[in-house]
Parts: sequence; C-alpha cells; structure tokens
Amino acid sequence: MQVSSTLLFALMVVAALTSIQFYKGRKLNLQLMQHYLRSIEEVVKPKDKDYVWLGGYIGFRASYKLDRDNVRKFEYTLTLLPRQSLLYFPIALLTSRHDKIYFVIRPQNQIKREAHLIQKGYYRMRPNIENEDFLQKEIIEVAGKQYEALYEKKRDIIKLKELVESLSKPHNVKHVSLTPKTNVFYLLMKPEPETIERDVEKLIRFVKEKLKD
Repeated sequence: MQVSSTLLFALMVVAALTSIQFYKGRKLNLQLMQHYLRSIEEVVKPKDKDYVWLGGYIGFRASYKLDRDNVRKFEYTLTLLPRQSLLYFPIALLTSRHDKIYFVIRPQNQIKREAHLIQKGYYRMRPNIENEDFLQKEIIEVAGKQYEALYEKKRDIIKLKELVESLSKPHNVKHVSLTPKTNVFYLLMKPEPETIERDVEKLIRFVKEKLKD
C-alpha cells in the first residue's frame, strides 16, 4: 500500500511542528520553574530546603523550613501546562485550564477554627471538606467573583477575603482555607510570574499577623 505524497507531506509537517513545540515548550516551562523557584526562595529565605521533581517538565514540589514569622514550614507545589506537547497541550487547556501553584503553610501557632473560600464553578468535583455539615455556608463576592464561604466564625472568612483582595489578581485565587486538624493554611491559585514575589510576601505577612488569634 502506497502512501500518497500529500499524506506523507502532512505527516512530515506534523512531525516538524511537534519537534519545534517540544523544544520551545520545554524551554518555556524550565524558565518558568526557575523563575518561580528563585523568586519564592528569595522572599521566603528558608533555613533548610528540599525539592522534588515531578517528572518531565510539569513542575516540582518545594519544602522550606523557616521557624520564624509564625511560619514553621512553607511548602508549595507548582504544576505547569504541558507546553512541550503539541498534541496534548490543547487537551490540557480544557482539563487543567492553567498553571497552578498550591501553597501549604504550617504556622507555629495552632489554627483554632476551620474556614474555606472556594471560587464558584472552579472545581468539577469539589474536594471533600471534613465536618462540612457543621460549618456555616454562604455565597459572598470577592473582587467581583462569587465564592462559597464555609466557616465556624465569620471573622475568619473576613480575614481570608481581605487577603484575597490584597493579592495582585484576586480572581486567580481558586481556594483558600484554614484547617485546624492539620494546622495548615492552604491556598490554590493561578500564578503570575511578574507578581509572584509580592503575593508570597502577602501570604507570609498574613500568617505572621492574622493567625495569632
């Protein structure tokens, strides 16, 4: 069976584009990883640090020990869109939608009450929240976006709302929470390279100043 010259040419074009996209996408993702790593580490200034490569060019997990500013550990996971893959990238835009950064900050003080702000419509399957039945619920507006608020005391939601509104692009925050059982302050957002340092500074300041009561 002979392959037509048109089909052969099309396959060669796809192969060439795939190769070009691989090298360009890989380079961009590596540059993004290096930028986020340097920028966040410069703000956090850890006493000790550990990194886990997530494989390929999709990101990494970082764990920093601080023991200052009411922060015991500062952890984050960066996951990037597969820009190196011409064929999978459009699918990832539909499923993952954007780059993500997950912050997990473990304060020295004990978090006393549970509170969540979750951007409406973001999760296809909302994460399971322990003791949700015992939390108060309402929909609030934060910087023009609707968020589901779950909380024990309203003042915790007010603090989280003020934090989100203080960030460079509030609508990039998809989920922020306080969890006493694990003693974790958590924030999921779409990161922006040009504003990541300012936003991390605000997260550190929030834990230092707002989680002491």
